[in-house]
Amino acid sequence: MADSWLGKYKTIIYLSIVYVVGHLIKSVGAIPNLGNQVVHVVLSMTGLTLIALGTGGIKPCVAAFGGDQFEEEHGQERSKFFSVFYLSINAGSLISTFITPVLRGDVECFGGDCYALAFGVPAALMVIALIVFIAGNGMYKKTPPQGNVLLEVWNCIWFALTNRIKNRSRHIPKRNHWLDWASEKYSSQLIAEVKMLTRVLFLFIPLPMFWALFDQQGSRWTVQATKMNADFGGYVLQPDQMQFLNPLLILVFIPVFDFGLYPLIDLCKFNFTPIKKMATGMILAALAFAVAAIVELKIEENVMPVLVPKESYIQVLNLADGDIEVSIQDYEQFRHPIKPFQDPDEYSRLILSSNQQNLRFQIQFQGSSFTFNHIIQEKTVNSLIVYQTEGSLASRLIKDMEQKPTEGMSAVRFINTLELDANITLRNEEFVSINKSYGVSRYSILARGRYNNVKCQVGAEESILHLGLLDFGAAYTVVITNTSVKGFQTSKTEDIAANNVHISWQTPQYLLISAGEVMFSITGLAFSYSQSPASMKSVVQAGWLLTVAFGNAIVLIVAQAAPLEQWVEFILFAALLFIVFVIFSIMGYFYISVDPEELIPKEEKEELSSCKDMIDLVIKNTEVENGCGH
Repeated sequence: MADSWLGKYKTIIYLSIVYVVGHLIKSVGAIPNLGNQVVHVVLSMTGLTLIALGTGGIKPCVAAFGGDQFEEEHGQERSKFFSVFYLSINAGSLISTFITPVLRGDVECFGGDCYALAFGVPAALMVIALIVFIAGNGMYKKTPPQGNVLLEVWNCIWFALTNRIKNRSRHIPKRNHWLDWASEKYSSQLIAEVKMLTRVLFLFIPLPMFWALFDQQGSRWTVQATKMNADFGGYVLQPDQMQFLNPLLILVFIPVFDFGLYPLIDLCKFNFTPIKKMATGMILAALAFAVAAIVELKIEENVMPVLVPKESYIQVLNLADGDIEVSIQDYEQFRHPIKPFQDPDEYSRLILSSNQQNLRFQIQFQGSSFTFNHIIQEKTVNSLIVYQTEGSLASRLIKDMEQKPTEGMSAVRFINTLELDANITLRNEEFVSINKSYGVSRYSILARGRYNNVKCQVGAEESILHLGLLDFGAAYTVVITNTSVKGFQTSKTEDIAANNVHISWQTPQYLLISAGEVMFSITGLAFSYSQSPASMKSVVQAGWLLTVAFGNAIVLIVAQAAPLEQWVEFILFAALLFIVFVIFSIMGYFYISVDPEELIPKEEKEELSSCKDMIDLVIKNTEVENGCGH
């Protein structure tokens, strides 16, 4: 559309309007009390479709339109433009990474998170950007559309293929290139341009693998961040805010690479071609995923074990006022005495003879022996509560959480040892009721934080419970015991350990993939522009962006085809990209760069040179006249 019909300038304007409308519809669709679920789905899908249409049209045109502002002899300046262009994109990304979660979560509207504002603000900013862009209309160099270029290219390719098939005879002389079989119908210039186009697009074939890794920052790496400790000395970083490192590092790396690394490499007389830069970017991205796999392995040391058939896990909570010794018939767990309200170190694994088994527990307490039978189900996590009642000992088997709370949340439940029912009011007015005499509440999922003002109502008496810090990914059991002078007493045990790997350990993988992005993406943008014919700049830029879409498809295919442990998946992607790096390096070795200006006919070159000389003459005359006027 840009190269063939409207031109890049008008295409950017029209599709920017489509993009803004899409954001506005998405913003309206995010208003919770507007219509039913069907209305929300329709508005959201319509908005996303328009956003996708606008983005897909704007991106290739903006890059190509910017490149058009430079003459062919200003190749170095054009390369710097693509660096500044990419730097601007990442500056916007950095701002949105921080601002969007704040607009969504910290601002409340319509009784909850303000998604409508989070979508509406980008729409307003895009309107401002569009006005600024249109204001510079008189300063732009606009390449006129060249007619239906894509159709002409397709017809040329089709004619070359069919003509070659028709002339398979050995007596017919061979031609240097299969596209030369179109020479009977199409001009040598068009054939040369199509050759150039097909060579570049062929070189794009391995590239989606890089984007398959790169775009996992917003998915797999964010999920990894939810399983880590994000506390920076009192400031808690949201898991999706960790992505701010990428645009921030891009802003740092672009000038460092352009004014430091690349000139230094040139001084060493090393021919660091665009293809070599892109191949190096692939290696860096593969290394980033290898580092991510190491971090994931460290995280998994702290996760709950995978539950399998004929296995179960158990811990003992001693709520009596003295030490107890626990033994299970035919098992060797719990060899040491358990102190009152002792926080168990870890769960003990039980191998069952069937999907459920009746186990005999023998408990020694203050010189007496007590026997209890409990049925243990397979694939469960349990706590055995041991407590005193009416001068004797009693026990109760309760089920625990089987997995860590997701998204960095924490979980807490309560055991009420009092003779009256207890009512707990947690943050956000969440109400928990606990039965008397060792009643157990369900787990409540809470945001990580300190909970030192929790209201507890028992009969007519109200007290404040100090639960302390409920940490990332942890599950707790809080035991409410007898009344003291200061109110009810509590004892907290940790059923599931908190996330113990700090989120800052993701920094090395972000450093590597950001450096890889600078070498791969910026270089690829400039390379794809420089190696495309003048009439097909937007087409080639669209082909470059299409590699991103195929990269996302690869992630979906791999994830659905064979669900793997996360660290294994990271290693798989790193290995795949390394293989692609080898293939791309071989392809790049045989690639011959072409100057698009060489494809322009001699007559057209002379005409362009004449026009340029006339422009220079007019400018000089104007300067002379202005000088005389003064």
